[in-house]
Amino acid sequence: MGECEKILETLIASISEGIHIVDKEGKTIYYNTVMEKIEGVKKNHVMGKKINEISNLDERSSTLMNSLKFKQKFTDIIQKYSYFYSKEVTSINTTVPVILDSEVVAAIEIAKDMTQLKELSDKINTLESVKNTKEKGYGFEDILTANKDMEDLIIKAKKAAETNATVLITGETGSGKELFAQSIHYDGMRAKRPFIAINCAAIPSTLLEGTLFGTVKGSFTGAENKEGLFSQANGGTIFLDEINSMEMNLQSKLLRVLQEGAVRAVGAEKEMNVDIRVIAALNEVPEKLIREGKLRKDLYYRLSVVRINVLPLRERKEDIPILINHFIAHYNKSFGREIKGIESSSLKKLLEYSFPGNIRELRNIIESACIMSEDKKKLVLDPLDFSALTVEAKDNTDYSGDISLEKYIDNIERKAIENMLMKNEFNVSKTARDLKISRQNLQYKLKKHGIKVL
Repeated sequence: MGECEKILETLIASISEGIHIVDKEGKTIYYNTVMEKIEGVKKNHVMGKKINEISNLDERSSTLMNSLKFKQKFTDIIQKYSYFYSKEVTSINTTVPVILDSEVVAAIEIAKDMTQLKELSDKINTLESVKNTKEKGYGFEDILTANKDMEDLIIKAKKAAETNATVLITGETGSGKELFAQSIHYDGMRAKRPFIAINCAAIPSTLLEGTLFGTVKGSFTGAENKEGLFSQANGGTIFLDEINSMEMNLQSKLLRVLQEGAVRAVGAEKEMNVDIRVIAALNEVPEKLIREGKLRKDLYYRLSVVRINVLPLRERKEDIPILINHFIAHYNKSFGREIKGIESSSLKKLLEYSFPGNIRELRNIIESACIMSEDKKKLVLDPLDFSALTVEAKDNTDYSGDISLEKYIDNIERKAIENMLMKNEFNVSKTARDLKISRQNLQYKLKKHGIKVL
């Protein structure tokens, strides 16, 4: 074996994807260990054999055989198949013909295992459908707050609930975006119809389109006739969380659904009309996402007919005692405790904390403390919790020296401006007043930091 061949073999053997190479007759000449794990087949059972001899794939359905036949490259093709003596596999394949002197001499397939992700996707779809169509969700009475800005948001959300307008909810992770989405649905005219929530970041991009719009048998190898979440939510509401995780081409298809009121399943020839309300959510500033090319500007405009910016917990600290008492009551019931409130030093520490995980993080802290409370009448945080909170607060303010001081200060200023803009629904005049600077000065800073107000 020559030096180049040895280098190539070592390279192929070390990559994390499955590699399957067939000669011009379709017989396997290379099959790496990763592909063995993906397909659950030993190399010696595959070598020298054609795909149709050992699996339920044939010359029409196999990407390898099609690549040989048509001299064509196939990119990110989903295949669902099985060998005659192994598990069913879902993989995403890129297949390339090897052409020498205008003749195809081999085909190379690079495969990623999607089996577990596909099963997870199916389970998520089933659970979300059952949960959201059979159980009454949250309502506005479940949004606990004493903050004036939050109370104004609830009034705005109640007005949105009276219509069928699309709603865009922005806010940090754990701040309660789905609570608002469910409240809008269950307080509106679609309350008795399905509410289906899907976190777009939880589903692989290659499966998300079929999950949302459905699939038609034969649209890809192993595809079955499957109803998408838009069809399942027909007449009701679909909540699309972390919508910016969608690839741009899928965002354009979603825009068409919003404009035309129709969906086309993957592989279908005809569209199906749907009567559906869309509520979407982002956990980052949309203007920043648009600037970074992660969110289509036209989709943003279409979604934000009504826009609700949920405040992070650090900007509504008057709500912390209310939420603590609510969670204590909940876990008293769950764990059989009789805790009456929280010890003052523990409350003080929580009030000083910035809560990067927002309400979800506070809930976890209280749950943990309730579990460890034993017979205590007042909730007391563990000393380790105190140190963890102190370290977090310190880490947020310490300057590490990794970048210049000027850049560090610029980053802080930019973040403060973006947060205040979001809070004020991108009203420049109100943001300038809250920042206690002139409108002209704010305009200068917006230009300086490249922040666009749409």
